Amino acid sequence: MSAPTPSDAAVVRGGPRPGVSHGWVRAVATVLAGLFAMGVLAALGLWAAGGTDLPEGGFPRAVVATVVVAVGGTVRLAGDAGALADTQAELTAMPLSVTLAGALVIAAGFLRPLRHRAVAGARELALWAGRIGAVWLVALIALARGARQTFTVPLGDGAIGDLGDLFGLSPKIGYTTDLPLTLLFGLLWLAGVFVLALLVSRGAPLPPRLVKPQESVRPAAFAMVALLLACVALGVVIALVVAVTRERPAETVAVILLGLPNVVWPAFTLGLGATWTGRVDGPLALPLPHLLDEVLRTRDLATLDLGTLAAHDGRVWWLVVVDTVLVLAAAVVMAVRSPARIRPWRHALHMAAALALTALVIGLVCRVSAHYGLSLIGVGDLNGGLSGVLFLTARLWTAIGFAALWGLVAGFVGALLALGVRRRGEVP
Repeated sequence: MSAPTPSDAAVVRGGPRPGVSHGWVRAVATVLAGLFAMGVLAALGLWAAGGTDLPEGGFPRAVVATVVVAVGGTVRLAGDAGALADTQAELTAMPLSVTLAGALVIAAGFLRPLRHRAVAGARELALWAGRIGAVWLVALIALARGARQTFTVPLGDGAIGDLGDLFGLSPKIGYTTDLPLTLLFGLLWLAGVFVLALLVSRGAPLPPRLVKPQESVRPAAFAMVALLLACVALGVVIALVVAVTRERPAETVAVILLGLPNVVWPAFTLGLGATWTGRVDGPLALPLPHLLDEVLRTRDLATLDLGTLAAHDGRVWWLVVVDTVLVLAAAVVMAVRSPARIRPWRHALHMAAALALTALVIGLVCRVSAHYGLSLIGVGDLNGGLSGVLFLTARLWTAIGFAALWGLVAGFVGALLALGVRRRGEVP
């Protein structure tokens, strides 16, 4: 038998492999692949939503701005209507379809050179993540510089248009990037992708000190990611059916490409019993399912829960059935991937914590707030005809509480169902 080579010993100790598997070329390729996936999805989604009609050649910059927002960057809206006018504008939303595509591609690139390893040193992981982070930082700066645009707002006919012509006013609205916040949140987003990738992948190596804690964390993390991806896959099927059978298919395609998780993940929490509040008013609105638009388009703040939605369409009760199947399946997957010695009551606790944390993340990343208003010397006030409002946010405590309750029940039942299919160890 031949003696082990130095490279074999390095692999056993968790040290870096020889060659350029962790080099700068692979880091650049990982970042470019992620940005390419996000850029293509953002461009197709904006095209389906009519973004190519943006004036002054604004479509490419809008694509860049969409990618910036998708990775946690901050794009601020700004208005300029002259001394005789006033404007207000704000937008808070993440196109989560674009976010999800970039996260999956970058996570795959991050994990690829680490596969087929038992453990990896903390220094090795930090250096590899640092290389990708350095390239990512440069890319964020370039994206932030390109995500800036200004558009002229047409005043139309009527009194406001006449006043604009009389005083030579041409109100403008545009967007610009907050560079420091974009860099901060963009790097935090990338760090979150790395951590989640290491937690979800069973084959990804960890430092020796973290090998034991992974027994309870990794199965739960994998089950929650699988649950969220299953929601998206189911949403794609439903959206494609809607696009084929109903009017305005391009609008449905835009929802799929830009913000499908923004719809299906809150719908998942609604099926658990969570409550969302919101309002839609005026011409400013994101593509929404007809039911949501109908409920939210009120003069006051609207409440979204199973009861209010069922008053408009009784089919929303199917959300409870779908959630039951998805959560129970996730609990079984978590139990199957866990060591056999873990008792059912511990599975219940793990599932409750994981599902509550998932509901919290959904409530934070799926909230939407958009407003624009214009007033010329008091005519057409900031909440009037030239304004729009879109607001949607979760009542986090209801979402977390119901998710924890569902997790306790599903975790215990899932552990019992998985007893006959365990593959890791024996039941004591």
